Amino acid sequence: MAASSRDGISQYFKKGAEVEISSDEEGFRGSWYAGTVVRPPGNLKRGSAKVLVEYKTLTEDEKGTRPLREELQLVQLRPPPPREKRRSFKFSEEVDAYYSDGWWEGIITEVVGEDKYLVFFRGTREQIAFKASELRLHREWVYGKWVPPLEPAQDVTPEIEKLPPSAEVEADKEMNEHNFSPGEVVEVSSDEEGFEGAWFIATVVKKIKAGKYLVEYQSLRNDDDTNFLREEVDNSHIRPCPPDVGLVDRFEVLEEVDALYNEGWWRGVISKVLKNDRYSVYFKNTEEELKFKHSDLRVHQDWVNGKWVIASKAQDL
Repeated sequence: MAASSRDGISQYFKKGAEVEISSDEEGFRGSWYAGTVVRPPGNLKRGSAKVLVEYKTLTEDEKGTRPLREELQLVQLRPPPPREKRRSFKFSEEVDAYYSDGWWEGIITEVVGEDKYLVFFRGTREQIAFKASELRLHREWVYGKWVPPLEPAQDVTPEIEKLPPSAEVEADKEMNEHNFSPGEVVEVSSDEEGFEGAWFIATVVKKIKAGKYLVEYQSLRNDDDTNFLREEVDNSHIRPCPPDVGLVDRFEVLEEVDALYNEGWWRGVISKVLKNDRYSVYFKNTEEELKFKHSDLRVHQDWVNGKWVIASKAQDL
């Protein structure tokens, strides 16, 4: 690693620096928590890149008297996003919602009045109502820059964003439950480690009970490779196949796509446009960047409350 790169990293994680912390633990993926650097990274040349941090909202004891401290890898940390002017949000915008003492990535699925929004969380398939003060525009910290970039007209300060007070949020009780029929071709997701964010094509064999189905995958085999894998799945892990959105001549940098890889469709972001109809795609869950042909990509869509939504585009299919 070049000296300038090491210096660039160290400037954000000095002792006492404000940071946001991510977690790889099940149930916490996609969330960021405010913290402070207690001990900065060691000698990066020797691989001593772990940082000791102290959380601002999480504690070690039930009484909440001792802030939680953890030793974490640099990839789990980032500077806090710069504070922006309070703004309104639009349908299909990607946001972070302040929930359970942390910021969770979601997508606006409905504008409810002047100051209230329904937010859908891909990881849990939940839809919850939030006030505008509990939301911020979702940004990624990529190679030392915020993506999407901050708008030039915004009045931005480098100070840490003030955390909204913990508040009870309202879960949407009117999520539509789609009924699938035997023989219907569907897509199925998994919560297993290493498979988050992927959808696999399957056929519904039968409905077991309300909200639960037996499916047979079209490309995944069972352990002894004698037949296609069959599995019971619930309504939160099954959806219809996405509709055709028309011919896409070219994908743009930062556009969300699904990439056909290892027998499934994996959610990623276009990081580079290459020659000969090829693209580099960045996968947030695995922090990998892989190359794909145009024909192996499709526009990313989310199945939310019985409707297809394209993130960051005000379009409801």
